[in-house]
Amino acid sequence: MSPTLTDVAKKANVALSTASRAFSDPDRLGPDTLRKVLSTARELGYEPPAPRAAEPRPDTGTVTVAVVVPDVANPVFSAFVKAAQSQGWHRRHTVVLADTDFDPDREREVIAHLRDRVDGLVVCSPRLDAAEIEALSGGVPVVLVNREATGTDTVLADATDGLRQALDYLTALGHRRIAYVQGSPRSWSNAHRVEVVRHLADTHDLELELLGSQAETVAGGTAAAARVVASGATAVIAHNDLVALGVITGARTLGVRVPDDLSVVGMDDIPFAAVSQPTLTSIAVPMGRAGSLALRMLDQAMAGDGAGPRCLRLPTQLVVRGSTRPAAARVPADTRGNP
Repeated sequence: MSPTLTDVAKKANVALSTASRAFSDPDRLGPDTLRKVLSTARELGYEPPAPRAAEPRPDTGTVTVAVVVPDVANPVFSAFVKAAQSQGWHRRHTVVLADTDFDPDREREVIAHLRDRVDGLVVCSPRLDAAEIEALSGGVPVVLVNREATGTDTVLADATDGLRQALDYLTALGHRRIAYVQGSPRSWSNAHRVEVVRHLADTHDLELELLGSQAETVAGGTAAAARVVASGATAVIAHNDLVALGVITGARTLGVRVPDDLSVVGMDDIPFAAVSQPTLTSIAVPMGRAGSLALRMLDQAMAGDGAGPRCLRLPTQLVVRGSTRPAAARVPADTRGNP
């Protein structure tokens, strides 16, 4: 495999954003740092993407944009794609879709493949960090969704309000020990939500059991259920609704009733949340709106409106349903029946 910008940054012992600037904006670096990065790149044989030509692509004038998501089968990303596609249709853009299957290597290859074939890129919930995506794009306008960046337009679903409402609600129901099931360690959303829930647990004087990363799927939630039950928590918040539904399934297999013994809160408020058994309390994340706004921002960037990098933060909202109720006294599963 050809060396990547990440390899250069590691070898040169600099941040990935610093390595990126050595090729995209070298004037922002000191001469010694710039020399070290470029020397390391030559040593490794790294070749930066060719700069994007300023002229429009030689076609009939049709604008083509790519939307890159980690899993189109996940309903939250399906909603994002549908809204982006609708916005593209109204603007008479051709919208192409790429699914990376949560794989950073595939994401890297997809972006490198598309950059010479499209006029703009929207990358949703990427596994790569912003600096590498900027470098890979080769100058094509990019909007990132749920990945913070300083030099690129971004749309962020801010979980702060929704998680605050969820912790307020669970506290009012008498829950004092809460488990949290994490998603991918490469996910900005996961890191952001963990940071927020830690802060809120301290604020509410709650015991927080922070469980390990899981696949962001029903199977991942099912696998996490045993640790949730063993933690002795009376309530659990899952990284997303699919994980939450898996936790419910796994808990039921272990003889733990939801919500009688364990309250469960998901994140995303996908359509299945309203029809599951029990119906799922969830934090609504406006990914449809994020899809529309990302296409609008990309359109402005492609038009060269001159605005600096913009960041839009979208609020989240708790939706209460049947998977939560007042706390019941519980002890960890491995101590049940012991004298």
